[in-house]
Amino acid sequence: MAESRSSTYFTIAAVTVATGIIAYAAYFDYKRRNDAQFRKNLRKEKKRVEKTLAQESKENIALAALRPGNTTPEGLRAALNEIMSEDPPETADEREKYFMAQIGQGEVLGLQGPESHLQAAMSFFRALRVYPSPVELMMIYEKTVPPPVFKIVMDMTNLDVTIQTPTHNLEWRFCLPAILRPACLRIYPTLHTRVAYLGQYKSYSALNCVFSLLASSRHPVHTCSNIHFFFSRFFLCASRQFRTSQVKARVEGYYDSFPPKSSNVAVKPTGPQDTRKVLVVTQDFKAGDIIYKEFPVVSVLDADLHEARTHCANCLRRIEDDLSIELTEDSTVYPSTYCSKDCLLTSKTNSTSLLFTLDSPLPAEIASPDAITAASRELRRTAQQKFVDYLKKEGRAVPELVARFIARQVEMETTKMLAGGKKLGPRANDFMDADSGDYQLADHLERLRYLEIVPKEGESALLVDVLQNALPGLEQFISAERHAVLSGKMAYNSFGVCYGGGRDDKPEPTARPEDVEKTRTPYGTQRQVGSAFYTVSSYLTHSCEPSARPSFSSGTSELHLIAARDLKKGDELTVAYVDVTQHEGETAVECRRRRRVELARGWRFACECDRCKEEAKELTLEEQTAAGEEKKDESKVEETLKRFEEGPIQIQSEIVE
Repeated sequence: MAESRSSTYFTIAAVTVATGIIAYAAYFDYKRRNDAQFRKNLRKEKKRVEKTLAQESKENIALAALRPGNTTPEGLRAALNEIMSEDPPETADEREKYFMAQIGQGEVLGLQGPESHLQAAMSFFRALRVYPSPVELMMIYEKTVPPPVFKIVMDMTNLDVTIQTPTHNLEWRFCLPAILRPACLRIYPTLHTRVAYLGQYKSYSALNCVFSLLASSRHPVHTCSNIHFFFSRFFLCASRQFRTSQVKARVEGYYDSFPPKSSNVAVKPTGPQDTRKVLVVTQDFKAGDIIYKEFPVVSVLDADLHEARTHCANCLRRIEDDLSIELTEDSTVYPSTYCSKDCLLTSKTNSTSLLFTLDSPLPAEIASPDAITAASRELRRTAQQKFVDYLKKEGRAVPELVARFIARQVEMETTKMLAGGKKLGPRANDFMDADSGDYQLADHLERLRYLEIVPKEGESALLVDVLQNALPGLEQFISAERHAVLSGKMAYNSFGVCYGGGRDDKPEPTARPEDVEKTRTPYGTQRQVGSAFYTVSSYLTHSCEPSARPSFSSGTSELHLIAARDLKKGDELTVAYVDVTQHEGETAVECRRRRRVELARGWRFACECDRCKEEAKELTLEEQTAAGEEKKDESKVEETLKRFEEGPIQIQSEIVE
């Protein structure tokens, strides 16, 4: 009886539910057919549900992609997106700590087996993202990182250049010379139709790319406010061809091509772990023989001689009366005198037109004069005048050397572009370049030692203002940090041009002794007519008993290196950075002290030549104690070069623990 009642209840309930469902279905169908608002609500609800399901599906895929060991394209893309969503550190100290932390973490994870390889690669990729010269770091990775992990890093790098969303790109940065490496450049997904135009270029030089793009563009150069926008697209294309093996061969082959064989010298590594580079002769020489002759990359007159107009502003030759050619105030903010028309044209081409005139910074073939407005000309002239006023006020050579060096890079890349991307042969009366290989000025500069100095406040900003008003966007490639390094290189490597025994009418400096500029000259900086920077001679080291001496017997900035004694093949070449002669009334100890004080102030090292060691035996106990506390060598090499030469990456102990 109870079972019968239960069955009846269930039957009634089922019928009721079924009736309700049918009734609701009928009601739903009626509303759907006759109520427009009801239909609209249904569509909105459907879209909401579909969107929710799609989002959940996307998240599930992303989570699956990021699972340990997933190195599928989807997994790598998800890992890359995660890295790119992170904000990189801003300051140099923060970047260094971040870099070392990621390297250490990558090393540890790389040893934990295949399941951790993706996470290890992500750490190495994060380190690569903040490293100033990724190509050198990739070469170190290739030597030290487990092959499976290195392959993932390379795959992520290749994937990075194909992503069509704004992102930090890496491989195109490998192609940039150091001076043109912006700190944070981004790739923009545009200009696809013209990227292929650059495939013909085998040399991945930045300015070459820019001028080529501008030449193929319908838009005049002065309307392009972001030149790095153009750079980025070129490297997006070029990086697909530019691989680690090529870069490695290029970096390691540098000293096979430079110095040129005709210079009769070679660069030889020396010191602990071969961290020092010195020049050695490649054949025998007799005392008095000319080993090589070298023209400078850039040179500047001493401020008082430039103002007096008695010397050529290009070759530094003393000008005979009535034989000068003037660049006057109506054409430049920095009036100068030249010994010949050739010197005037060379100076304008190399740097003066860009820095100190209103002439187009680009050749006529790609310049667009119509785009230069009166307002832009006034801004450019104002920026130049402020920079010139600063140069005159300071009376120092380094700020002008740095500016002219940058301008030379622009000029050389422009010339190269007009030659179809091919490097031209050596020019007459120009600096020594590599015998072969597409090496640029930046390649020469990057390998030289420098002093860590802090330029005066506002100095970098003045130069940046000149550059951006001459060629908008060019300022992106000279950060304050890079400007400081360039200044340190010019200060450490420049020679004093001194001929005929030097002059004796240079104004006495008013700055503190430790702040007075020093150049390499055995006559003393006070006797020079100007300063010059050379590619080969920058490798000459100091000795108080030098094996060679610089001579300017041509009466110009052309440096002749003369053997000071008989030399055998393989002997090291040294010169005196300061006056090392013992003056009348000066004891040997006093002469030693004077030399070493000048070296400490100008180059921040204590000489350890045989002469200094021998003279040290005559010192009193007190003097010997003071000598033991003398300044150690503070010159540096750039981190890219240092890490490449050091080889294996060191694991930070605190991370390993």
